[in-house]
Amino acid sequence: MPSPVTTDVLPHSRRPAAGSVVVVGAGLAGAQTVAALRTHGFTGRVTLLGAEGVPPYDRPPLSKELLSRPEPAWLTGEIGVDVSTLADELLLDDPAVDLEPGTEEVTVTTRSGRRVTADVAVLALGSEPVRPPGWEAALTLHTADDAARLRERLTPGTRLVSIGAGWIGAEIAGVAAKAGCDVTVLEAAQTPLERQLGAEVGAHLVRWYADAGARLLTGAQVTEVGAQAVVLADGSRVEGDLVLAAVGARPATAWLKGTLPLDPRGSIRVNSAGRVAPPTVASPSGTSGHLPLKALRRLYAVGDCATRDNAVFGPVPGGHWSAALHDPEPTVRALLGVDEMPAEPQPVRELLGLAPVPQHAPYVFSQQLGHDIALFGTPSPFHEVVYRGDPSGGGSGHEGWIALYLETVAGAHRTNTEGHRLATVRAVLVVDAPREVGQVRKLMNRDVALHVDVEVATDPSRRLRDAVV
Repeated sequence: MPSPVTTDVLPHSRRPAAGSVVVVGAGLAGAQTVAALRTHGFTGRVTLLGAEGVPPYDRPPLSKELLSRPEPAWLTGEIGVDVSTLADELLLDDPAVDLEPGTEEVTVTTRSGRRVTADVAVLALGSEPVRPPGWEAALTLHTADDAARLRERLTPGTRLVSIGAGWIGAEIAGVAAKAGCDVTVLEAAQTPLERQLGAEVGAHLVRWYADAGARLLTGAQVTEVGAQAVVLADGSRVEGDLVLAAVGARPATAWLKGTLPLDPRGSIRVNSAGRVAPPTVASPSGTSGHLPLKALRRLYAVGDCATRDNAVFGPVPGGHWSAALHDPEPTVRALLGVDEMPAEPQPVRELLGLAPVPQHAPYVFSQQLGHDIALFGTPSPFHEVVYRGDPSGGGSGHEGWIALYLETVAGAHRTNTEGHRLATVRAVLVVDAPREVGQVRKLMNRDVALHVDVEVATDPSRRLRDAVV
């Protein structure tokens, strides 16, 4: 695991004066950044750059409510953020193609050739769907336009072949099957959501597909993709009326290669205040992004494009909806100097008499195949999984349950006076248990790791908060 960036890139006193800010990216993270700037009294010039030619909207409903919500979930209605009244200039159909960070200013060049200069740039670039070479004929679902194309074609009887049983693949499979489509999902791993939740937990989700009327083929290695067929490594051919590629997303940062330090995923490493980290931390190989610290201090990144330090969970990759929703607030507070020394560890802040900077656990929610999922924290293949409730969903298949991912340290088992095992929880998955979500959120959003009595935590008759030690 990369080491956390636990201190400011430059001291707070050397924070650049910001009379103008350019926010690059007009999704949820970009809109929240603009809103936070105005909320905290910034009266300077704000420019917002976008790529889709439409106002900001929330992306999760594109898959979860694909067929029931024909219009995007505009943020003006969802969270009351209207960038047209907050930003001085909107360039929503003119994305950035070049970044020139300087010691005195930052210049962004757009696709049309427009040059936008500001004192500070906040990169809220979002992500883009992964489409391996040779898969050009497959559809993807990432934008409102993608959703409109897919919605038009998913009619009763349509044969959908979806590659990938991750978040998007599962959500679309459930929506399409419910609408009367013939759905086949191809997954290279042995279980759904194996990369996100681990093979053990993923195995409990396999039956969801058949129960929802979809076919799931695991261990399906794709070798060829056409507009109406997919060829597998064993030579078999899966035909359909349309093919959807849903094999993940990556930060939309390819255009920054050679300018900023990017990790192997293409993510921008930032400290807990959102400030871009120096190359020695973000890109140990030193192959790109050699910028003076005076230039780096003018750059911040939020949302899907950033890997951000978290005091409890360490470096957290983008891709969590919570990052786009919540991280702009502390980032703007740091940018404007509202919080002194915002990236210092909480114990240091406490010693200095500084107020705590609110923390939030990485959070993802999903509605798939007739089930509701909420994930807090960052599961790892090295975590031990214990269950609160029956992961089979009981007799109905829909009874709520929780999976707790426990940190495992060889030879470091702890017990309390009752002989109960004590452990550190690194992630919690809540399935079909909406009443538990609020309790879990409070426990995971603390500024210290969650330690529990495992016996109490796995007893559904006990309150989860009673397990905290």
